[in-house]
Amino acid sequence: MDVIGKIEKFKEQKGWSTYQLSIESGIAQSTLATMKQRKTPIKIDALESICEALGITMAQFFLEDEEVELLSAQEKELLKKFRRLTPKQKEGLLNLLLSTQN
Repeated sequence: MDVIGKIEKFKEQKGWSTYQLSIESGIAQSTLATMKQRKTPIKIDALESICEALGITMAQFFLEDEEVELLSAQEKELLKKFRRLTPKQKEGLLNLLLSTQN
């Protein structure tokens, strides 16, 4: 698997430059550029930071055959809050959302 190429693909899907990925991941722009230019192996902790910035898990990153949907900051927050709801609250919220689609 071309890890650097996959990072580039996700970066493009987000519409991010290397600078934006650097800001979001906390990895120096020069480090990201060096990895890309030299095709050096990426360290696990750096890849974890990149995945977190992209809003995906490491498992999602390594999926080959499935499309990974990148979440916006709002979507991540909504999902985080949804996961904290009780099953009854989740059902009520889903019913509310489904009723407003008509």
